[in-house]
Amino acid sequence: MNFLLRIVITAVVAFALSSVLPGIHINTFWTAIVLSLVLAFLNFLLKPILIILTLPITILTFGFFLFIINALIVWLAGKFVKGFEVESFGWALLFSLLLSLLTSLLYKDRDREERADKY
Repeated sequence: MNFLLRIVITAVVAFALSSVLPGIHINTFWTAIVLSLVLAFLNFLLKPILIILTLPITILTFGFFLFIINALIVWLAGKFVKGFEVESFGWALLFSLLLSLLTSLLYKDRDREERADKY
């Protein structure tokens, strides 16, 4: 259940960002759901490999190269998901930064509420 909720939260944030960012286009909310599933899949399979392969440059840039890896994953998802379009790498970078920031804030609030309910 936790995985499905995270997928929905990511889809809502991505769909909202597509209405704010002119370089990101998501046709429907269902496309946003598919996008969040593809992003989860790519983050699970591809991201660890990219991190290992680019470890020296990531260390040299004090971890900032991870932002580039996130943007590459978003850009790649744009190639796989029909109805999701990223106009340029710069828009992919901005979208990935905002998506990461907003979803982590929403996950954090949700986790805080769950802990409060337990006690």
